[in-house]
Amino acid sequence: MNSVTAIASILLAAILTNNMVLSKFLGICPFLGVSKKTDTAVSMSIAVILVMVVATAVTWPIYTYLLYPNYTYLETIVFILVIAAIVQLIEIVLKRYIKPVYEALGIYLPLITTNCAVLGITMLNITNELSFVESLFNALGAGLGFLLAMVLFSGIREKMETADIPAFLKGLPITLVAAALVSLSFLGFAGIGA
Repeated sequence: MNSVTAIASILLAAILTNNMVLSKFLGICPFLGVSKKTDTAVSMSIAVILVMVVATAVTWPIYTYLLYPNYTYLETIVFILVIAAIVQLIEIVLKRYIKPVYEALGIYLPLITTNCAVLGITMLNITNELSFVESLFNALGAGLGFLLAMVLFSGIREKMETADIPAFLKGLPITLVAAALVSLSFLGFAGIGA
């Protein structure tokens, strides 16, 4: 398989078949918490894409050249610290230059630090022994998959606001049912990509 095909396969698989939210169930907190409005979901997803790609660009060389092979036990703590620093930097930039996005994201922006999808993609890149370039495309694909899941689910949640839902299903129960159905719909992509 040539490198372009391999990269396309990694990207497609990260978006559809290995979707961090709908397949691996990582990043559920923002998926459920920030998906009430599409514009907020898109803003959050763009921030997550940026953090995933930048975190991968920083953590891959740290792991490869500093932690491997003697200090691999420090992987989780080092990756969390790198992700926290990147999120802080993005938060400062948004607060200073793009205040409406900063205010729309509210408490969910600092929570990207603890978004397990971000940590998950950095660790999966190492576990799957992807090269630096493959890791970057895998992170980009994971971020785009997160965006896809968020936009689809926010559209469904916006439609549910006007739906006639039985009282016993209102709130969290119908939200979880809808999330499960969206997740099931992605099973149709099984076998596509890597």
